[in-house]
Amino acid sequence: MADEKVNCIVVGAGPAGVSAAITMARAGLSVVVLERGEYPGAKNVQGAILYTQMLHEIIPNFWKDPKAAIERPVTEQRLWVMSDDSAIQLGFKSDRWLKEPHNCYTIVRVPFDQWYAKKAEEAGATLVCGMTVSDVIRANGRIVGVKTHDGEQLLADCVIAADGVNSMVAQMAGLRKELRSDEVALGVKEILAMPREKIEDRFCLERGEGATNEMLGKVTQGMLGYAFLYTNKETLSLGIGCKLSDFQRTRVKPYELLEALKNHPIVRRLIAGSSSLEYSAHLIPEGGYHSMPPLYADGILIAGDAAQMINPTHREGSNLAMTAGKLAGETVIEAKRRGDFSARTLSLFRKKLEATYIIKDLEDHKDVEEKVQKIPELISVYPDLLCEAAYEYFTVDGLPKRDHQRRIIARIRRQRGMFQLLKDAFRLRKVI
Repeated sequence: MADEKVNCIVVGAGPAGVSAAITMARAGLSVVVLERGEYPGAKNVQGAILYTQMLHEIIPNFWKDPKAAIERPVTEQRLWVMSDDSAIQLGFKSDRWLKEPHNCYTIVRVPFDQWYAKKAEEAGATLVCGMTVSDVIRANGRIVGVKTHDGEQLLADCVIAADGVNSMVAQMAGLRKELRSDEVALGVKEILAMPREKIEDRFCLERGEGATNEMLGKVTQGMLGYAFLYTNKETLSLGIGCKLSDFQRTRVKPYELLEALKNHPIVRRLIAGSSSLEYSAHLIPEGGYHSMPPLYADGILIAGDAAQMINPTHREGSNLAMTAGKLAGETVIEAKRRGDFSARTLSLFRKKLEATYIIKDLEDHKDVEEKVQKIPELISVYPDLLCEAAYEYFTVDGLPKRDHQRRIIARIRRQRGMFQLLKDAFRLRKVI
């Protein structure tokens, strides 16, 4: 592979990198995908929810492929606001989500990433695993390739950095610095084995249907983050993630936080009898729009997690990565047509992103975490207030309903105050 020249080197075989590779290879470009893991998915961790539309635009009707590594179509989405022993449950279920194409699927990243990378190879891209990039190669002020850990050089018209949250390629190219602890979250996750029938019984699902459960409140022990419980075919995905800076501040150990989640009364009943198959931990970009680096320079593009393309408010990441990867691939195709891989031409990538939901959504939600952090009671106080209010409201103990209402109001006044409650609601509306 030494001194070989290709049209594009894609670093990272995740959703962004593979989407770019498929797009370019189909157009006849020579593409090499370098993956540092032993196989695609070996280094990737996600909940994981796969939104249909974005992948459908790259692999039409992918869900009809018998080898597609998808688990369950999601027909119900639930949100739990949790105290130490209770939960307010909100949810949405629709028959429209029963029809193809489904809105989204649950997936397990290892088999999914392997299936998706195979699609890139079928399109004509070359996949090389176990390959770490040690540096970028420059000539006349532009990126013209990469050096690998074993000393080889691979030259290209363009490099796409899709190597994840830490993106050493983007750092070596001088386009971004190492992220601060308040710009990333640390997520921990377990895959729990459970028979198909038991999953469907416990989560009130018809055969083959799936559900998502997001959890906010006391489960994060005062830290900014959330937990999740997703249904796969014969496993459950259970995880929790919080700001890395909060883990540093509180000294809470991630595995202890996950164990506490597993022992919460609401969660414990749902996972009872399951067995652990896999444990993983991963950094997740959280800086969003404010932390987004320059997305292009002479001879290089940045996409996916490497470019902070995450919308944590709506637990979206892989869909943004797939769309961005596709657009990055289209940009390289146009650059090849023009015979110009300068920043001037590659700036089309940013324009393409601005024409989609990606930049619009990231910009709209750029201040959400900052605003939530200014009201820490949303995590520490309000979950208890909501659960206690619901407890009073639904308790029948011979007391007049007005007495229960007085208790609810008294507790709010004692723990937060009516004026502060209204003030918080006014500030929260901007977050929502």
